[in-house]
Amino acid sequence: MSSRPQSQRDPNVDRDETEVQHYVEKLAMVLTEIGLQRMAARVFATLMSTDSGQLTAAELAERLEVSPAAVSGAVRFLDQLGLVAKRREPGGRRDHYCLVDDLWYATFLKRDRMMVMWRDATAEGLTVLGEDTPAGRRLGEMCGFLDFMVRELPVLFERWHRQREEEQRKAG
Repeated sequence: MSSRPQSQRDPNVDRDETEVQHYVEKLAMVLTEIGLQRMAARVFATLMSTDSGQLTAAELAERLEVSPAAVSGAVRFLDQLGLVAKRREPGGRRDHYCLVDDLWYATFLKRDRMMVMWRDATAEGLTVLGEDTPAGRRLGEMCGFLDFMVRELPVLFERWHRQREEEQRKAG
């Protein structure tokens, strides 16, 4: 096993790097079980475990002991999900893959837009299939649920921001 890069870690924090790597693999396994692609889950878990929240493709490949091509596909997928972004330092030659600021809000906001599209497509199907048919009733149930989620998610986002602001006020 290769030695893990230490450059993205706070030198003032003492961590057992073997334990960190075990945790990364455990988190990646959980993310895989809930539907994330395996390599994307490993890349995301690795980024989450760094103090900086960012690594180059070479650093990710080295930490995960995989090819740069495997990392490339994973970060492309994570970028599509809104979980990571590609950035280049001014004057730098390497891309850095980093966690998106306000990660959870951004991710769920993107999902909210997808739910609107899904709900609208479902509502269109009600017209085509007829609301009183078995297929129409199934679509009606789905449309009702998606409509509920589309209305309630913004309320949850606002509550999250208020809670986070309150916690930050208390902490600092």
